[in-house]
Amino acid sequence: MWILLAALSAAFAGLTSVLAKLGGQKIDSNVATALRTVVVLAMAWLMAAISGGVCTLGEVDFRSAVLLMLSGVTTGASWLCYYRALQLGEVGRVMAVDKFSAVLTPLLAFALLGEAFSAGSAAAMALIALGTALMLRRPGAGGQGAKWLPYAIGSAVFASATALLGKLGIAGVESNLGTAIRTCVVLVMAWGMVFVTGKAGEVRTIGARAGAMLALSGVATGASWLCYYRALQLGPLSAVASIDRMSLLVAALLARVLLGERLGRREGVGLAVLTAGTVLMVLG
Repeated sequence: MWILLAALSAAFAGLTSVLAKLGGQKIDSNVATALRTVVVLAMAWLMAAISGGVCTLGEVDFRSAVLLMLSGVTTGASWLCYYRALQLGEVGRVMAVDKFSAVLTPLLAFALLGEAFSAGSAAAMALIALGTALMLRRPGAGGQGAKWLPYAIGSAVFASATALLGKLGIAGVESNLGTAIRTCVVLVMAWGMVFVTGKAGEVRTIGARAGAMLALSGVATGASWLCYYRALQLGPLSAVASIDRMSLLVAALLARVLLGERLGRREGVGLAVLTAGTVLMVLG
């Protein structure tokens, strides 16, 4: 079941990236993230209510609450970096760097959680790292700068911390409730950034199409989260995180169809190598 849930998480995450790109091209990235988070929060608490998780809110211990809130902070930081990177770069390349967290997460799981780390895992990580490097366009190629790259790297680092904290914090907590608690922290961070940067007035200028795309990306994000954190409860962190990284394939396909983004031969090879590494990570 955790494999199916992780695969669904990947599919929804890939859809999220393309919808976010479509809806947020002409909107400040912090504003877009804040609006999207409102939808995710509504979904998370609705699912927590339906599943009965809300009734167990009083049973969440202090340690779990702190870890969940910390994972919310790292999630918020990852989102703010990621969606800024999406505005500045192409979906496929941004996601390739973001998915480098598939290398960082198993290392953290091995070092801090004692999860098994085999020769196969090491080989898989090497393939993922190589695939990511190939997905990066050479400096100056195509006339596109690399302003997006630091944001994508930040997104990957914070995403790895999120996975670790989420795994630790969600133990013994109903998964939908855990997602809802984390999303509250993300919402505060996202809107805090909007007001700090003085962009609150832009909310009123968002068109119907952009608003609809952002809302749909929020729905897809919520669905991805609900699947992902349930999978984390049922399966090993390194394998769940690796399957979730397959969202890159979904995003690359949708970006080609909906955004007209093309991968060159070098980037195509990189995507294939990255995918092979991800599959090997799961099998290992």
